[in-house]
Amino acid sequence: MTPGDLVRQARARKGLSQRRLAHRAGTSQSAIARIERGEEEVTWSRLRSIMVAMGEEPVLSSRPLPSRYDAFETVHLRAMTPDARLESGLNVNSFASELATAGRATTKRG
Repeated sequence: MTPGDLVRQARARKGLSQRRLAHRAGTSQSAIARIERGEEEVTWSRLRSIMVAMGEEPVLSSRPLPSRYDAFETVHLRAMTPDARLESGLNVNSFASELATAGRATTKRG
């Protein structure tokens, strides 16, 4: 959920117009609209002040990112020298090319 989604959903639950929320939060209706559309970056303190103006407290949490990369492996790679990272990347690329070539050869035979 984006900050804009959070503001929009809370505003709808409270039955507030953008203009009324802006008045409560000490900002403009157009600023609320930009935030809700995701066109304006909002700081944590600004998001909190807008939410508090609606009688709500934002809560920060985290979740694992869906990724094919292992976090430990990423830390390991960052510790490598640039030359070692390049060599590792080239080895992966070479291996992937070999797999692709083998796959095409198998498909042609079948």
